[in-house]
Amino acid sequence: MLKNSLVALALASFTTVLLACSAAEVGEPCETEGAADECVDDAICGKPSDTATEPQCLKVCTQDTDCAASESCNGVTGTSTKACRLK
Repeated sequence: MLKNSLVALALASFTTVLLACSAAEVGEPCETEGAADECVDDAICGKPSDTATEPQCLKVCTQDTDCAASESCNGVTGTSTKACRLK
């Protein structure tokens, strides 16, 4: 019984660590504006608009045509990277 409990605890801990270390998808919340390592490849942590208070993972872009019609390709604070942000 104790052995099964320890195995279950170890698996639960491993799953928690694995989920906590995975990169956030575009549109999901992130912590540090300008951090690319918090998000999936080709995304960066930034505020989705000038009025937003919380950062989220944004799609990296080079021009407006890389973004949805409701977005434009603008700079992310503290970086030289551009991302798709709401117009």
